Amino acid sequence: MQVVINRKIESLECLWEIPATLGEGPLWVEHEQAIYWLDIVEKKVHRYSTFNQSKKSWQLSFELTSLAFRDKGGFIGTVRDGFAFIDFENDDYKMIQSLEEHLPENRFNDGKVDTYGNFWAGSMDEKEKKASGSLYRLGADGKVAHLDSDYIITNGPAFSPDGKTLYHNDTIKRVIYAYDIDGESIKNKRVLYQLNDPEGYPDGLTVDADGNLWQCSFAGARITKLSPQGEVLEVYEMPVPNITSCTFGGEHLDTLYITTARYLMTDEDKQEFPLAGSLFAFKPGVKGLPTSLVQY
Repeated sequence: MQVVINRKIESLECLWEIPATLGEGPLWVEHEQAIYWLDIVEKKVHRYSTFNQSKKSWQLSFELTSLAFRDKGGFIGTVRDGFAFIDFENDDYKMIQSLEEHLPENRFNDGKVDTYGNFWAGSMDEKEKKASGSLYRLGADGKVAHLDSDYIITNGPAFSPDGKTLYHNDTIKRVIYAYDIDGESIKNKRVLYQLNDPEGYPDGLTVDADGNLWQCSFAGARITKLSPQGEVLEVYEMPVPNITSCTFGGEHLDTLYITTARYLMTDEDKQEFPLAGSLFAFKPGVKGLPTSLVQY
């Protein structure tokens, strides 16, 4: 299959020029018409309104590594040791379940909600050396299941439109995995795509309404569109090197919002790429899926 490379995204906008150290986890909140995103390292939450282009940030006293919205209202997310109810207006959280206190060099990382309202999230070795990370799922009944292990950095849980396939990355190993979701378990783990050096490292993922994956590449300056079979369909080159995550949003779910990072960049790199860390968006000509809400 021929790879189409868009070397210039004509509709690309920098919505918020901000030097985020580790911008991550964009979350489209439909009833607010706003995109929320995190700076994990700086312990911040950012909100950009697409209604009036207003911007707001919250400084936290704790590490918030992923964020989701509940069907009952309010936020839920992952902090260093596990799942928690999040109240960033009051700089507070309430643990649902602490899972990895016995692994002090681990922390939780990326997370996403599936079609059925389960919240999936993974952990990682903060030194990025040991395969001590695991994948967990918080169910609608409040119970947490341990579903997979042997990750150095977990990233990008995403789900097929029918909810039957899980996509999940190990960033350091440069592998995108696919799994079959079978009730409350996963099976048939397989390598969907293996990145090479020029492509960087697989970070955040999202899936569009056609079932194709949108893969953000850390140190790869690109977003790669993959088929459900792992075929490269398009490569969108970005003006900054560290592309961390993306999600569809906007009134018609036709805008791709993209987070980036300055993490591991030298002073010279930051001068060369002054927009690194900013929030970007463009309309790729396809639509995404509505944001799934946590049922718990």
